[in-house]
Amino acid sequence: MNLPDIAVPQADPGAGYRAQKSEIDAAVARALQSGWYILGAEGAAFESEFAAWLGGDPPARAVGCANGTDALVLILRGLGIGPGCTVATVSHTAVATVAAIEMCGATPLLLDIDPDTFTMDPDELAAVIEEPPPGLPPIRAVIAVHLYGQACDLAPMLDACRAGGVALIEDCAQAHGATLEGHKLGTLGIAAAFSLYPTKNLGALGDAGILATPDPALAERIAAIRQYGWKSRYVSDMTGINSRLDEMQAAVLRARLPRLDSNNARRREIAGAYDAALEGGPLAPPTRREGAAHVFHQYVVRTRDRDALQGRLRAAGIGTGIHYPVPVHLQPAYRGRVPLGPAGCTETEAAAREVLSLPMFPELTEAQVERVCAALRDL
Repeated sequence: MNLPDIAVPQADPGAGYRAQKSEIDAAVARALQSGWYILGAEGAAFESEFAAWLGGDPPARAVGCANGTDALVLILRGLGIGPGCTVATVSHTAVATVAAIEMCGATPLLLDIDPDTFTMDPDELAAVIEEPPPGLPPIRAVIAVHLYGQACDLAPMLDACRAGGVALIEDCAQAHGATLEGHKLGTLGIAAAFSLYPTKNLGALGDAGILATPDPALAERIAAIRQYGWKSRYVSDMTGINSRLDEMQAAVLRARLPRLDSNNARRREIAGAYDAALEGGPLAPPTRREGAAHVFHQYVVRTRDRDALQGRLRAAGIGTGIHYPVPVHLQPAYRGRVPLGPAGCTETEAAAREVLSLPMFPELTEAQVERVCAALRDL
C-alpha cells in the first residue's frame, strides 16, 4: 500500500531558511569572512540583541551556548545544584529537560500536569515543596516547562518556590515570545533556558541555545562555566564544560530574530483558522491560559482515537506529530528509577496516549492552511 504524498508537513525548517535566504546567506558570509568562528563579535551581538528583545525588570543578561539542554545544565551548575539536590519538573516534556538535571548529578522529581494546558500542576508542586517525598535529597530547584508555546501557571509556582527557598528556572524551549500578564516568559524566574534548535520559533540552522538571567553575577559565573571555567584564557577558576555558541549560528540567529514577533503573529493567525475549523466538531481547540499570549510552537489537539485521526489526516495529505508519545518516566532509560510526585503522573500518561500536533510553522501558505481546515471540518 502506497502512503499518500504529504502536501502539508507538520514542520518544515527549510521553509524558514527559504523565507529569509538573502539575509541568512549574507549573515553566514559575514561570519565566514570575519575569520573568527567561536565566541566572537556575532555571538556577543546576538546575546545583546536577544537580551534587549527579552527585556525584563531588571533587564536580562543573555549567555549563548551550544544547545538548549546545555542552557539548562549551565543554569543548574551556575546555581550550585548537583549531587545531593533534587530538581522538580514534569514528565510530559522533551527528555532533554530531565537529561539536563541528571547531567548535573542532581535527582529529578517528576510531577504531573494540568490536563487542559499540559503544564505542571502547581498544586502538586506546592505539596512536594511543603512536604518533600521521603528518601530524596532536598528540593533545590524547579524547572517549569512552558509547553507548546503556552505559559505555566507561574504565579502559584513562584509563591511556593519563594516560601520553600527553591529556585524557579523557566524552560522556554517552546515559548520564545510568549507572555504572561504582559511579561515575556523567561523574565519571571531566576533564569531561563531557550533551545534554538531549527524547528523552534526562533531557530538556528543547527544546534544552538541561549539562557537569560537578571542576576549579573550568575550570568558571569555561567559565562565562565560554558568555557572550561575560564575567566582568563587557559586558566580554569572553576570546573566547567565546553558549550559555546559558534559564530555562524549566532549570525543566522541575528538575521532571524527581527522576524520572530511577526512569525509568532502568523502562528496565532494559523491557530485561529484551525480554531474556527474545529468549531462544532468532535475536537476542542487548545486551551489558552487566561492572561497569557500563546505562541503556538505546536498546535495540539487531544483525542482518544488518535491513530484513526492521524490516519484520516494522512489520507488527506496532512502531516502530524506526537509531542510526546512516551512520558519520560516510562522510557527505558528512566523507567522504575526516577521518582514521581504523589499524583503518579496519571494525567501525563493519559495525555501521551491522546495528543496530536497539527501542521504549525509560519511559512504555511494560505492554501495549505485551508487544506488542513477542510480536513478538520470533515471530521
